[in-house]
Amino acid sequence: MIENKSFSARCGRLTIYAIVIFLALTCLLPLWNIVAISFSGGDAVASNKVGLTPINTTFEAYKMIMEDSQFWRSFGISIQRVILSLVINMVLIVTMAYPLSKTKREFRGRGIYMNLLIFAMLFNGGMIPTYLVVKNLDMLNTIWALVLPGAVQVFSIILVMNFFIGVPKSLEEAAIMDGANPLQVLIKVYIPISMPALATVALFSIVGNWNDFFSGLIYMTKVTNYPLMTYIQSLTISIEEMLKAGATSSDLANAGEVSNKNLNAAKIVVSCVPLLLIYPMLQKYFITGIVVGSVKE
Repeated sequence: MIENKSFSARCGRLTIYAIVIFLALTCLLPLWNIVAISFSGGDAVASNKVGLTPINTTFEAYKMIMEDSQFWRSFGISIQRVILSLVINMVLIVTMAYPLSKTKREFRGRGIYMNLLIFAMLFNGGMIPTYLVVKNLDMLNTIWALVLPGAVQVFSIILVMNFFIGVPKSLEEAAIMDGANPLQVLIKVYIPISMPALATVALFSIVGNWNDFFSGLIYMTKVTNYPLMTYIQSLTISIEEMLKAGATSSDLANAGEVSNKNLNAAKIVVSCVPLLLIYPMLQKYFITGIVVGSVKE
């Protein structure tokens, strides 16, 4: 009987491992194919011969992107946008979530503000009214046009608010008895305990602002002001435009080694690299339960 249970347990674990491996491969293999395409020659890509290994390996797609001065300018704009958005988002999220985590007895206007937040999450003014507001505030072609329209993330506020509600009240009471004011309680008690939730919403902010290209198309009328995602979305290979620009025969030969599929694959790889560098630094907060064991009843 014991042997049968042990055999069943092993079969269950093997089945789970097989399913997890299968799901991992379904996610990783397409990405690996994109990397292989970005390093392959244009002819092999056009004929759909590229699998998991590059064919006629070439770095022209990456060279075309990296040697472009506008690429680095747009990269800097995206970095600036991500940093500004992250700081503004986190300040507004924490300062709004903290009072909303209190009871109606502690914060009498809580119900009104919660209804406003839910309404704002379900309904919005739309693209045209938002554009008109940004235009009337003279923010077109500025970094603030990319940052301020998404400064208040309602979903993230609700997420952090619910996490704050779960913080043991005895911690706050102990801090108040030691003479801490509400701001000190927020900074020294709630924020350190809530790092998993804050890391989650920080990652939402970073990924959302880094991957957003549509805002650049709407609010920027000059290519020089494009963020990185908007700029690389606009990159295409056009022989006619190269001829008009006075391209040399060597430039045309290099462009012939790259197709738009190569360039699009290289765009995807380049755009993923910063996120792949950031994610490991925040991952530990997703798997650490800081609140567990913080109070012994």
